[in-house]
Amino acid sequence: MEDEKIIELYFARSEAAITETSAKYGAFFRRISRNILSSEQDAEECVNDTYLKAWNSIPPQKPEKLLAYLARIVRNLSLNRWKKLTADKRGGGEMPLALSELEECIPAADTVQRECDRAELSAALNSFLRSLPKEKRSVFLRRYWYLVPVKEIAEQSGMTESKVKSMLLRTRNELRQFLEKEDIAI
Repeated sequence: MEDEKIIELYFARSEAAITETSAKYGAFFRRISRNILSSEQDAEECVNDTYLKAWNSIPPQKPEKLLAYLARIVRNLSLNRWKKLTADKRGGGEMPLALSELEECIPAADTVQRECDRAELSAALNSFLRSLPKEKRSVFLRRYWYLVPVKEIAEQSGMTESKVKSMLLRTRNELRQFLEKEDIAI
């Protein structure tokens, strides 16, 4: 079913909206959540919470791109759950590994001007991502936004793991140089 029709179901307050959303995107949402949480049960709970949040936010929201809107919800819910589960301990999932790979490029989050820096960084990252060729952007986003393991990215894109790793390393280096040019402290 087309996204516009699914959104119409949400606006009509039809429970079929959840059914259609799950049929079309459920597996993708579970994969995003599982990559962050490394737990099928926690991932399933986050996906169900995503459907509830979508039900409560559409309407009044009318997302232009339903997949992006819902993927952001499931990602944020999963990250929040991950933070809660790992408050006293580290490990599990792709989250720590992916974030450690980006540490050398992204400024520290505990600075005094955190919110201003965050907006500036967000704009710079969007600009950087728009400048990348489609394949590099896709690999970068799958790794650092959706937290997909390198092995899975390689399988999905028909590349070797080595090629994906080197592409990510080069892209992180390009990002670091881009941020330095933009005078964003690293």
